[in-house]
Amino acid sequence: MSTPVPATLQLTPDLEHALRSRHPWIYRDRLPRHELRVGQWVRVQAGSAVAFGLYDDAGAIGVRLFSWEAPPDDGWWKAAVARSVRTRAPLAAAGHTAYRLIHGEGDGLPAVIADRYGRFAVLQPHAASVEPYLPLVAKTLLREARLKGVVVRRDAGLEVLAGEAPPPEETVIENGLRFLANVREGQKTGLFLDHREHRATVRELAREARVLNLFAYAGGFTVHALDGGAREAWSVDVAEGALRDAERNVALNDLPSSRHRVVQEDVFAALPRWAEERERFELVVLDPPSLARRKRQRPRAEAAYRRLNAGAGRLVSPGGLLATASCTAQVSPKAFEGAVRAGLREAGRHGTIVHRGGQPPDHPVLTSFPEGRYLKFLILRLDD
Repeated sequence: MSTPVPATLQLTPDLEHALRSRHPWIYRDRLPRHELRVGQWVRVQAGSAVAFGLYDDAGAIGVRLFSWEAPPDDGWWKAAVARSVRTRAPLAAAGHTAYRLIHGEGDGLPAVIADRYGRFAVLQPHAASVEPYLPLVAKTLLREARLKGVVVRRDAGLEVLAGEAPPPEETVIENGLRFLANVREGQKTGLFLDHREHRATVRELAREARVLNLFAYAGGFTVHALDGGAREAWSVDVAEGALRDAERNVALNDLPSSRHRVVQEDVFAALPRWAEERERFELVVLDPPSLARRKRQRPRAEAAYRRLNAGAGRLVSPGGLLATASCTAQVSPKAFEGAVRAGLREAGRHGTIVHRGGQPPDHPVLTSFPEGRYLKFLILRLDD
């Protein structure tokens, strides 16, 4: 695919530093008047700094920047995809068969997400402008990662971009454990891959513990806890299908179903009731879905984290552990920790942070793009 000669937009001089630092976004309200079309290459200049990006007409981000040398051609795209695949080699060598192959801005490919599930990969575009380049990305992934097929998920179903279609489910390996990945209908691209290291940590801490896994989805933390020797583990989720998958993943790893309890409940409603019933657990895992998509929703999200951590904190046995997470990009690490502290104060609990986690190596964060850090993970030991 040939790259057309880009249009040029002259930005205000105060954006020169942002361009030089290689921040990958130009917000729409910083663009001058123009007649650009979706997917059109644009050369942006501020002072003497220059970069090349793709224009989008929806959302707050007007231009996503890909290069600071020249408009990307086919060779550029192939090299960028191959580089992303190479950096994941340690994960493959460690025996993992499910991980992120391309992490958008973190890999220099804004708005392009690709996750591997066994011999297949699922692409997820986050902007219309990158759509024309997905077939080339898919073909390069097929070759570089030695896959059977690469697909993109649409509202109407899967679209095969390279190779063959995946089966309805693919069995993958994470930390030596097996999981069923539903690449056709599962959340995100099939599984939540960014908690791989955190699940391994929970496994190390779960021996002889009674474990409560809130917002359990397909039971990733539950399976790791049971494999680590938990005497009992509850998987709590509002979705019946998620709990069914959790049960299947427990069985897939030959773990005793007698130690696993599935609970179909709204977590917000269940927490105060269980506190009144004096349910107690040595390890509580709290991993809610994203609670804000836009900045204006941030206060509501922080209030929800405070409420959830207060409720979860009341259920932790004296000296027990609370493992709490946030995947809400709009809530900063500092704000999240503040909400956790406020929730524990509300619950009358005091704790010590014994572990801080974040994004794994296959979800990299550019130094020029702190907005790319979305995942926060804390383990706290709560006192009497």
